[in-house]
Amino acid sequence: RRDIIQAYKQLQLGIICVVSEDTQNCNLIKFQPFSSFPSQVKAFIEGEFHSYVGCAMESMAFSKMPPFAGKEVRFESWCACCFEPITFTSKDGQPAENRSHPDFRIHVSLSPWDWGNVDITLMCDSMNFVIDAEHADRYERQIGRRGVMITPEQGVLFVSVVADERMHNYHWPPGQMAPKPILKGMKMLGVDVSNWDG
Repeated sequence: RRDIIQAYKQLQLGIICVVSEDTQNCNLIKFQPFSSFPSQVKAFIEGEFHSYVGCAMESMAFSKMPPFAGKEVRFESWCACCFEPITFTSKDGQPAENRSHPDFRIHVSLSPWDWGNVDITLMCDSMNFVIDAEHADRYERQIGRRGVMITPEQGVLFVSVVADERMHNYHWPPGQMAPKPILKGMKMLGVDVSNWDG
């Protein structure tokens, strides 16, 4: 029991999971890309509910995992500003298809400098879908925070470092939160991160 709890804590340090360290059972909150509580994204496989996904960005990597190879995964979420339903499908880690809103974006409202303050819960919470740029602007005014928008195509490339390794490479080393390379990667993908410059 103690060894398992210590292993969970080590995995949390490696950005593999989120656990509630203050609980007797070291309750699992997230084991990326899965969420143990209702998140803003649901995944369906072959028409059946499979699980909650950690966040909007995780949905870009979800279908690339070996158990889902060759299967179409349908995602259900909503626009963060107005709760209008957003749906799309993905297969083998490819960009979103069958989009309910052709211009939907992933809105990230928290700078990478604050993604790992305690654990990655705040990071995941800050990654939501918006219908378009106008809805992103309204959402930012609602929460009093500036963010960035990422297209589904940019999102797939952004998460490819994780998607190419998770469940494919059992010797994948633990990750670390490195804001400078994360921001550099976003800029290289053409993401406008000027809202976070200061």
